[in-house]
Amino acid sequence: MTAFDEMMAGDGTRPPYAEFHRWLSGQPDDLLVTKSSDAEEVFRRTGITFAVYGEEQATERLIPFDILPRILSATEWARLAAGIEQRVRAINSFLHDIYHRQEIIRAGIVPLDLIATNDAFLPQMIGLTPPGGIYTHIVGTDIVRTAENEFQVLEDNCRTPSGVSYMLENRETMMQLFPELFIQNRVEPIEDYPKHLRRSLAAARPQRTTDHPTVAVLTPGVNNSAYYEHAFLADQMGVQLVEGRDLRVVDGHVAMRTIEGYRRIDVLYRRIDDDYLDPLSFRPDSVLGVPGIMDVYRAGKITIANAPGTGVADDKAVYSYMPDIIRFYTGDAPILSNIPTMRCSEPDTLAHVLDRLDELVVKEVHGSGGYGMLVGPAASSAERAAFAEKLKARPANYIAQPTLALSTCPVLTKAGLAPRHVDLRPFALVGDGIRIVPGGLTRVALKPGSLVVNSSQGGGTKDTWVLRDGPGGTATAAASAPGIRFPAPQQPDPPDPAAAPAPPGQTEAGQ
Repeated sequence: MTAFDEMMAGDGTRPPYAEFHRWLSGQPDDLLVTKSSDAEEVFRRTGITFAVYGEEQATERLIPFDILPRILSATEWARLAAGIEQRVRAINSFLHDIYHRQEIIRAGIVPLDLIATNDAFLPQMIGLTPPGGIYTHIVGTDIVRTAENEFQVLEDNCRTPSGVSYMLENRETMMQLFPELFIQNRVEPIEDYPKHLRRSLAAARPQRTTDHPTVAVLTPGVNNSAYYEHAFLADQMGVQLVEGRDLRVVDGHVAMRTIEGYRRIDVLYRRIDDDYLDPLSFRPDSVLGVPGIMDVYRAGKITIANAPGTGVADDKAVYSYMPDIIRFYTGDAPILSNIPTMRCSEPDTLAHVLDRLDELVVKEVHGSGGYGMLVGPAASSAERAAFAEKLKARPANYIAQPTLALSTCPVLTKAGLAPRHVDLRPFALVGDGIRIVPGGLTRVALKPGSLVVNSSQGGGTKDTWVLRDGPGGTATAAASAPGIRFPAPQQPDPPDPAAAPAPPGQTEAGQ
């Protein structure tokens, strides 16, 4: 398969890269090597790291960063932003529906078993409407490109999407190293993301809360793979970073410990998994959460972002129904298409997948971080045979997709510039509207020929540029939509009486 080259087209340079390519062609050979070393030093000095589980040595690593930007035109971005906004609306509507009337199941569009037997579906959320009707306050949508005008959604990240700190630090580093390029190329700014994040979280505060709600970020602690990001975002928003041991329920509210006593929290941006959130409602052995927080949540006295139970929308089997989900809730065709997805839970499909393991990519329905997957064309016969046994043992735990020729962007290697496959994770914020930062985190597979971009699997990141449209630059794709609201809180329906854990935080998406 021939991959689409995002910088070069035929014998020339694609328009979004024209200015950058002219600059690049005029630079001395050793400039990029020097600048790359400077960037690594910036990352080392700043402490931009991620953790890798299951390794005895070097568990804290610098995030690999390539200094050649990925560049999108305003027109390309406008389409992406519109498609992401449409998807975010549909996902929130879907989550509200499955925890209430389940109209999409009644309509026969999504099968009941897919939800009822889903590990991420929480019976504790049945009949409960979060403040503002918002389930996913922060959404990371992974997008791949396969042709000039072909963008497809790879997966949705609705639980605790990570990576935005790397996006912001990548931009800060590039502006330090190449300030002139941002003038020449009229790049859309992204530095207001923390301000927009706090605004969105504050807008989702519970009813009868003051106009200045107290916001905090809940982290599992320093041993979590994304702790750097938790601390970074709390600092950038100017809010407290707390652990479960800092919190308790006081007078029917969640409060955090301060030097002046306990202070009430109105909005908690949690970066821990559902299972660890409340030992009285979920895992009784959890020491990471807050005993009783779900009772406060049910009473409408705290906003938890993202809402518990949103992980069902991350499920890769649910993903296979997403085009129908979008049509059901929006009445429109999807702007961004899905990758064709086969559900191994279906016997005929399982047989088809087993016959073609050497051609397909097979993933766990709840997998993240590049773990638990098989890239058939890159796997050995022994690896495929071992994976086939896993498929036969638990077919409903897997989906399969064709191996795509992901687009490439140039990266700096020891031998010079070389193409590497990339994907893109834009971030959408939902509060008083839907805001999508112009760009996102570009992840790049640094190994030659690899399609796995996750940093835990040897991938790296790039700065993502969205160019302004027209002379002087007019921002066209910030996707800010003030006044857009999800369903207002309703009287909760009566709760339904019927109703190998990962290490804490391992399900943080995007590593």
